Amino acid sequence: MGKTELFDLEKHFAFYGAYHSNPVNIYLHMLFVWPTVFTTLVILSFTPPIFSSFSEVDLFGQHLVLNVGFLLTLTFAIFYVCLDKKAGCLGAFLFFACWVCGSSVAQYLGFSVAWKVVLAAQLFCGTGQFIGHGVFEKRAPALLDNLMQAFVMGHSSYCSRLFALAALHMFFHYEPYPGFHATVKAKVEAEIKMWQDKKQKKIT
Repeated sequence: MGKTELFDLEKHFAFYGAYHSNPVNIYLHMLFVWPTVFTTLVILSFTPPIFSSFSEVDLFGQHLVLNVGFLLTLTFAIFYVCLDKKAGCLGAFLFFACWVCGSSVAQYLGFSVAWKVVLAAQLFCGTGQFIGHGVFEKRAPALLDNLMQAFVMGHSSYCSRLFALAALHMFFHYEPYPGFHATVKAKVEAEIKMWQDKKQKKIT
């Protein structure tokens, strides 16, 4: 995937929009993705510092370790802002909030309890999302159809950006630029039609 494609917001949304067109499936993903992100950051809080000289920071009364969880948070935050400044800032803020709160929860629970809570949450949220695809969307998740593209575009990052964009659009009628939602909708419909035609050919 080229540099231009990596930062092509329309392409990201069109690709995943084709796998998340059913309203119930969309709501299930919006409901379950952030807990998935949060619990991932909880377990990553137990990883060692990535910097030798500057490894810890105190923020809002919380003792935070600059580890893999921080690096993941920083990477997605920068990526969000590069894609779209307004929605990206909201997404970045939510990600950093998850990192700070996740670190606090990890310190409170301890590893012996935290990994069990994280595993249960991941299984529950993952099951909810697969139900969304199997029962309501009636289409396999993107990672099963195109693992590489799904991995590069980032399933969780997409859904969290969707959450940020959807929230801004719902309350402030925001879109990154005029015609964004209409363009993406047309691309999604074209992608879904292509998939349906291919599926019909396999049946016949």
